[in-house]
Amino acid sequence: MFYQFDEDQINLSGKSILITGGTGSFGQAFVRKVINTYEVSRCIVFSRDELKQYEMAQEFPVVPGGPIRFFIGDVRDAARLELAMRGVDYVIHAAALKHVQTAEYNPFEAAKTNINGAENVVTAAIRAGVKKVIALSTDKACNPINLYGATKLAADKIFIAGNNLSGAGGCSFSVVRYGNVIGSRGSVVPLFQKLIKEKATELPITDFRMTRFWITLDQGINFVLSCLKIMQGGEIFIPKIPSMKITDLAHSMAPDLLHREIGIRAGEKLHELMISEDDARNSFEFTDRYAILTPFLNPEKSIYERRGGELVGSGFSYASETNAEWLTPEDFKKLI
Repeated sequence: MFYQFDEDQINLSGKSILITGGTGSFGQAFVRKVINTYEVSRCIVFSRDELKQYEMAQEFPVVPGGPIRFFIGDVRDAARLELAMRGVDYVIHAAALKHVQTAEYNPFEAAKTNINGAENVVTAAIRAGVKKVIALSTDKACNPINLYGATKLAADKIFIAGNNLSGAGGCSFSVVRYGNVIGSRGSVVPLFQKLIKEKATELPITDFRMTRFWITLDQGINFVLSCLKIMQGGEIFIPKIPSMKITDLAHSMAPDLLHREIGIRAGEKLHELMISEDDARNSFEFTDRYAILTPFLNPEKSIYERRGGELVGSGFSYASETNAEWLTPEDFKKLI
């Protein structure tokens, strides 16, 4: 089942929303969806890249009385975040150093952005009176073996703990965790497309056994909007999405090209995991998603049961190599 997560989304009309890392692949697509779907009061793009903001403003011009705002700032700067969040209802935290290899060789920088930045977003949101925050995470945060995954696991923990800091009636914090985004900058799909365009004779694959979870940008955006509506605070939401072998992906894009195995890079996993067996005892399954609850927040589990959720039970895990749903090469061709 290929869920689009386009039902039962939050209505943002009349609301003010801020997205950190708003000039990235997700951020730009998210802003496009919000502007084209809702009559928002403000849509604030918060990022540190002046050039990307200038380029983005060509599609989303700032006009008097219009909703778009561009705010230069870094999540490492708590004061700047708090200033940007004044009067904001909802925050989507998408800013991060995301590349595994970059984080491995620049650990201090990854920690400053992904961990210290998460703390700053939590603190600023509480002080500014934001209602809800959703932080984007990654499958690499589950049982991490690379620094990027470790920093995102720390960030996830910081956002969940933010619910204790904000107190009853204060800002609610939840996390969305998903896999590889088809077509996002830095993913394998644009790399293969570039090589195919350049008439390469083969495609490099780190390991022929490798599998990954895959989600489209539209799916990711719709999932965030639906989670923003149903979140109570403290959940890690995980969409039900398909897996695919990297060799099948390469074959779907270039059926006539050879594959060359180049070896797993530092920090890479053979397969990805989104719910570990240790998380399973606190995980609810729904038709189209899972939700990992946080025991120390004393969640009201009956809320999830009334929505049709069921505890997955001990021994369960959600991994790319044992996933029940798989993308065929034909499916993948349709998506790209």
